Order: sequence, then C-alpha cells, then structure tokens
Amino acid sequence: MQRRKLFAAALAGVLVTGGLAACGDSPNDNKNSANSKGADFLAIGMPNGTVTESNNPFLGTAAASSLGYRWVMYEPLGMWNNVKPAEPAKPWLAKEITWATDYKALDVTIRDNATWSDGQKLTAEDVAYTFNLIKEKEALNIFALPIDQVTVNGDKVKITFKSSQFTAWHKIISQIPIVPKHVWEKIADPATDPIKQPVGSGPYTLKSFSQQGIVLERRESGYWQDKPAIKELRYTSYADNNAQTTALATGASEWSFVFIPDYQQVFVSKDPQNNKVWAPGVLGIHGLYINTTRKPFDDPKLRQAMNMVINRADIFNQAEAGYFHPELKSVTGLPEGAGDAYITDAYKGKKFSVDVPGAKALLQEAGYKLDGTTLKDKTGKPVTIELSDPAPWSDYQTTLEIIKSNLAEIGIAATVAKPNQNVWDQNVQKGDFGAVMRWTNGGSTPFDIYQTVMDGDLYKPLGTLAQQGNFGRFQSPEATAALKAYANATDDAARTTALATLQKIFVEQAPMLPIGSDNVGGAYSTKNWIGWPTDADPYAPMQPTQSGALDVIMHLKPAGS
Repeated sequence: MQRRKLFAAALAGVLVTGGLAACGDSPNDNKNSANSKGADFLAIGMPNGTVTESNNPFLGTAAASSLGYRWVMYEPLGMWNNVKPAEPAKPWLAKEITWATDYKALDVTIRDNATWSDGQKLTAEDVAYTFNLIKEKEALNIFALPIDQVTVNGDKVKITFKSSQFTAWHKIISQIPIVPKHVWEKIADPATDPIKQPVGSGPYTLKSFSQQGIVLERRESGYWQDKPAIKELRYTSYADNNAQTTALATGASEWSFVFIPDYQQVFVSKDPQNNKVWAPGVLGIHGLYINTTRKPFDDPKLRQAMNMVINRADIFNQAEAGYFHPELKSVTGLPEGAGDAYITDAYKGKKFSVDVPGAKALLQEAGYKLDGTTLKDKTGKPVTIELSDPAPWSDYQTTLEIIKSNLAEIGIAATVAKPNQNVWDQNVQKGDFGAVMRWTNGGSTPFDIYQTVMDGDLYKPLGTLAQQGNFGRFQSPEATAALKAYANATDDAARTTALATLQKIFVEQAPMLPIGSDNVGGAYSTKNWIGWPTDADPYAPMQPTQSGALDVIMHLKPAGS
C-alpha cells in the first residue's frame, strides 16, 4: 500500500514541470478554466510528482494506475463499493456474477453489448484470456490468486481456484482490469510493456500524454451503456500536497485524494458553496504496532493498558484535521459504518473511551509499580519505548506526539524518532522498532485487518523481512487458526465463530493499538459537476484512483442540470 506518500508534510511546491501555468496548450489553461460556465471537462489531480509514461493497467507504477485513469479505459467485471463492503458487487462487464458456496468457483455471464475502443466486440474469450494471463504471468498476479482453471461456454466464463476466495472475491471482481485478447496476445511482455496506445472497453480513450497533463476523451459511440456527461478528463500530477491543495483551492483541480491539514480554511472556505470533502471510512485501519518481542511489551496486560490511555479523539481532531482517518470508536478496531456488520455479539455497542485510572489499576494488578511519574516493570526497570515514523508524514508525527503525552500519564517514557522513510520501512519489516504508526491492508471483510496484525503465517524471525504483515511479531496459534477458519469457512455461522475469536484476541491481547480508519475519500468541487457520492448517498468510493471512480464519473451531471 502506497498511501503514505500522499500524507507527507506539505512542501513548497509547483507542478511537476514547474511551468504548467505558462503553457498555452496546458490541460488546465486559463482560457479553458474549469471554473468557466458550461465546462465540458473534469480536472482531476493527485500529488504524485513525476509519473511514469505507462498505461499498463496491471502495473502499480504506471501513470494510469497512480493517477487512476486506467479505470476509465479498462473495466472490471463488477463494481464493489468499499464504503459498503458487505454488499455484493454491482454487475459491470459481467451481467451475472455467481460464486460457489465454498468460494472456489466463480461463474460470470458477460454482457453481449460491450465493445473495445477499436470497435471489436468484447467476448467471454477476452475475460478468459485476462485470467489466464494472470495465472501464467506471476508479475501480473498482484493478488497472488490461486487460479486453477478457466473455461468458456458461449457468453459464460467459469474460473476455479485452488482454495476459497471468500476474503478476496472483491479483488477478483472489481480490481482486475479486463483486457482485449486480440491486442494483448501480440504483446511480447505484458508485464513490462507501457501500452502506449491502450485499447479498452471503458467510456474514455487516451488523447494525449505529457508531464503537464494527461487527457482522455469520451467515446462518442460504441460504449455499452449511456455515455458519461463529461467529454474530457484532464489528469494532472502535482509535485506535492501543497501544490495539489492550491490547485483545488483555485479551481484548477476539481477532484483529488490528498491530505489537507487545515482543509476548512485552505480549501472549503475558498468557495464554501462548492468546495467539499468526503472521507468515508473503509475496512482498513491505522494504528500503533508494538514490537511484541521486546520486554516488557511482550506482556498483553501492558499493551492493553497502553491502549486504554491513547486519546483517539485528540488524534482525529489534531493529527488528522478532523476528517482524514476517521476515529475508531468500537473496541474491536472496526470502523463505523463499514465495520458495523462484522462486530460480534460480545462487543456490540461497546465503545472505546480513555480510562487512565483503569489502566493504572490494571498495571498494578499485573505487577507493575508507578513510582512517582515513572512506571517500573516487574523487575523494577523503568518502562520506556521509542516511537518512530518518517518526518515528512506530518499526521503520523503529530499522532506520535499525542501518544507520547498519553503514555506519560501512566508513567511510560516515550521518545519519538524520525528516520528516513526507506530506513523506517526496512526497520519495520525486520522488527527493529519499539512501536510505529502504520496501516493495515483492507478488504471486503475484517479478515485483511486482523491478518495484517495477527497472522502467524506471516511471522518472520527478527531480522528477516516481513513484507505482508505481522510486523510486531505477534504469536498466537489461536489467532492463526481462526484466520484460516474464517477464510475457508463455507457458511456464515462458521465465519462468525472465527471472527468472535479474532476480536477477543485483538481486544484482550492488544497486538496493535487501533487509532483511525482508512478512507477512500476525496476533495472535490460541485461548481461544474454534481452527483458526487455523499453520506446520504454513498454509492461509490470518492477516491479518484479506485476502480469505483468510473462509477462516480458515470453519475456526474453538469451543475444546474
């Protein structure tokens, strides 16, 4: 997950080339301003700096992926809404989607009116080719899907898997771009080709690419559903958060996913009627990972007491500007809204609240002693811990300072280190840290959250890189077994039983202290376009790099229409 680069402290920045405003042919040239009445384009931005000229939809490093425009050229089988993760996917290129009860087989019926942008018909053979390509090319199988067989029968495709895909179904349906067989089978190496002339099934095609901006134009005929109202999409990659925020505030950019520290003052107030921010939480969280191999932090009672004093509300309001990582209120660590359906009976209605006296009592009962303002462990040594995150991650740095102050209330002396990002990442993966703020993976169920934190199958010895999770080296055979049981269960009752076990371990042993939820939000303007998702109508994620961004674009209509 590469989200952290968007949260860096705002630097004094300009657009990627430093000369966009002076370029008469710029996608955001003033004579064609997005603020003018009757605008026929939408200006989309991301604070990603220089981008790689590649339109390969499978490569995360490609401009098409980092800016999000791959999803308006290439389409998935269905649209999964991670704001409402428990709901089934909306049929898209597949008009029917059916999973076997054990989630080892997927049957899809491909719609018969879809065409590629070169005019050729999209068929079941294209879908089968895409999944076989993923099966054969490990570099393209980014979700490590255990695909067994892919067969075609008319307009139907059956895909079988070697294990249950209950926890990955949403990735298969909504995060795999379907590509045309007649084009891709001629590509020498699909894993590296930049696809300079992309052919897709989506409503837009690539018009031009430059570091000043990427322009996509609407297909005027041949798209399988009503064409979108927007004629052009103009993507710009800004140098940093500050440049992106300035573009939003001035109207040069109309839609972005970017952390804005004082969003009300620097963005919303510039046009209160039209400038909006919507940041719904999803099933992925951010929290304090504790290195459970270091004494005395191998003691779950100590970790539980630490959890009891961390002020999540302060972190939300001060570090996350009151919007970016929504406060986690359930003791289970699951976000409000997205996680509600997954809170098991033992924890329904149980909200987290700061409890310093309770934490002190718990520590005393466990054999710790508060000597003045210093907490001493069972051997009489002062309890100290180093908290670390890279300096540019301003929201995390503020979070660590708040946590430092919170821990002082129970006598734990914390220091804050600010290593280089690459050094920090290596330290986290090797287990060379005291505690760090970090995110978890996210998905359609809480499995991804709890797996990232507690899965023994992801455990690596200290010094060995743990790339996928369990950075705190938490060891619980019971949690590992429950994760397996959840992933392979064939009915909801068995999943609920496994989830109850996972939540009990997460709450009582505190391997990671949950702070805030991830979000798929965005800053946007309603001056020219209306129909954006909101709390009242959360039909899709707001983040322009998600596959659901296409669903958003299809909903937008001219302001005043």
